[in-house]
Amino acid sequence: MRSPERELEWTTLMIAAVDGNAGAYRRLLELLTPVIRATAMRACRRFSAPLSEVEDAVQETLIAIHLKRHTWRKEDPLGPWVNAIVRNKLIDALRRRTRRAEIEIDGLSQELPAETAEEPCASQDIERALALLPERDRAIVRTVSIEGHSMRDAAMRLGMNEGAVRVALHRALKKLAAGMRKEQE
Repeated sequence: MRSPERELEWTTLMIAAVDGNAGAYRRLLELLTPVIRATAMRACRRFSAPLSEVEDAVQETLIAIHLKRHTWRKEDPLGPWVNAIVRNKLIDALRRRTRRAEIEIDGLSQELPAETAEEPCASQDIERALALLPERDRAIVRTVSIEGHSMRDAAMRLGMNEGAVRVALHRALKKLAAGMRKEQE
């Protein structure tokens, strides 16, 4: 529940942030993050989603706020705008969750055909694709997407914070997809 004072503070900080005040923007995000996290936590509990979805929803919401901040109108209160973004990101997360197919993988290796010398090796394809990326992006994709480390582990390994790893991974995967599309043309 938003208080009028908190709403006024958020709105004032967002106006300053949109006008280029980095300190106000940082403070706004610091104030919004626990509220977004609590909202995501309640939604995950309500829909029996794993609590591991909470931090993803928080990060995706903060990224969306950053990318869409120019769409917020100064004459409108900030809270409803932020709540709409949180709601949409949670809906997206829940939709993705319901689309995940879960299969038993024990014994799957015996059913898969072995790679032959004539067939391109999957690891060679992966290495060729990763070569399209700068070294830092390659390390992030390898650590999270290939080796399967958590964002926290990847952040510690790479000397970054979790949020930076999430953003960098997203950007690296976009670069990778664009590079592969270009390569196929």
